[in-house]
Amino acid sequence: MPNPKMFAQLLPSLRLAPKRSSSTIARHVQCYTKPGASPLPSSPARPVQSPVRRSPWLASLQTRTFSVSAAVSHGHVDPPKPGEELYVTFIDKEGAEHKLAVSKGDNLLDIAQAHDLEMEGACGGSCACSTCHVIVTDQEYYDKMPEPDDDENDMLDLAFGLQETSRLGCQIVMAPELDGLRVKLPAMTRNLQSSDFK
Repeated sequence: MPNPKMFAQLLPSLRLAPKRSSSTIARHVQCYTKPGASPLPSSPARPVQSPVRRSPWLASLQTRTFSVSAAVSHGHVDPPKPGEELYVTFIDKEGAEHKLAVSKGDNLLDIAQAHDLEMEGACGGSCACSTCHVIVTDQEYYDKMPEPDDDENDMLDLAFGLQETSRLGCQIVMAPELDGLRVKLPAMTRNLQSSDFK
């Protein structure tokens, strides 16, 4: 087994080694074989090509493997099946009402974006911003929703115009008990992600 100290001594010289031809390299390479082992068969002669110098960084990029996760399409919702419609009403910044038929399992951010309503969703629905902030107009519907978790509460603390019935649209998932839900979009949103770079 090769000695680690030997590699430690050789490594700096290998990095700084000048270009050498294959015959010069052969004189500097020591082969370690078992005593009495038969020599390796010689390969047919090939034209000698000059070695391509690559930086270690570039070589690591060429050998790195990448994986891809499934794409999530935000703002895409399927139309509800006949007889399974749930209704949600968005009240925009100008006070206009938009009553929409949606499917069970759709969240308010995706619904708003699919119908071109003004809801940003800067983080893509990952509960990492407050740009999909909505205000539930009826306390009765607010009480039917699951309690907001710590991440949602942290983001709501950053929301503009916070109310007692404020929620993040990406965290409100439509269910039969929320049929008829009415939400109001706030007058403005606060996107700390983009304002930090202006």
